[in-house]
Amino acid sequence: MLEKVQLQDILVLDIETVPQYSSFNELDEEWQELWSKKAGAMNNPEINASALYERASIYAEFGKIIVIGLGIFHESEAGLQLRVKAISGHDEKAVLLEFAELLNSKFNKEHHLLLAHNGKEFDFPYICRRMLINGIQLPAILDVAGKKPWEIRHLDTMELWKFGDYKNYTSLNVLAKCFGIPSPKDDIDGSMVGHTYWQLKDLERISTYCKKDIVTTAQVFLKYKLLELVEPQNVVIT
Repeated sequence: MLEKVQLQDILVLDIETVPQYSSFNELDEEWQELWSKKAGAMNNPEINASALYERASIYAEFGKIIVIGLGIFHESEAGLQLRVKAISGHDEKAVLLEFAELLNSKFNKEHHLLLAHNGKEFDFPYICRRMLINGIQLPAILDVAGKKPWEIRHLDTMELWKFGDYKNYTSLNVLAKCFGIPSPKDDIDGSMVGHTYWQLKDLERISTYCKKDIVTTAQVFLKYKLLELVEPQNVVIT
């Protein structure tokens, strides 16, 4: 199937998320109770809901999106290029609106595809949930309601690597090492995003980290297609 996928039809994406507030204590009483139940604190007194609040970023109901990394392939005289950018900001709704506008205007054809690592379990549903929470109409390429599996235009480098092995989880970092691709994890990792955002106030650092993941995801996909990697000088990051 992958041999039929045209690189110019793909939008590579990755999101960075953080808890909606800098600490558990900033939540109102109702949200504290809801998070405590989510964290299991109500059923196990030994679990500290406050200490677990940094994990709120992985749940769309308790977190928010601060960066959406984007990558597209482009044929040039110098060879295959990968153009990478990020939509980032403290105002989640503004970030999501800009992303929705991009999808509606540039990636609205039946041949277009979205590509992410673990996207089907995390990035795609997280974006959809946060769009609805923010009152944003889902772009057609994200709206999977009522669609048959083969009509959903989402590719997932982690799912593709499973080859039907549903119990298998493989990180992007591991795949990069397997294929001899330079690892993107040379600064921060996912566990540090919340601290970098709320305590260090460094959104640009998170954006840079996200764009590196875009490059790695794109390169892994090229390996799946048995193609040569994009040369470093042809990776255009803005």
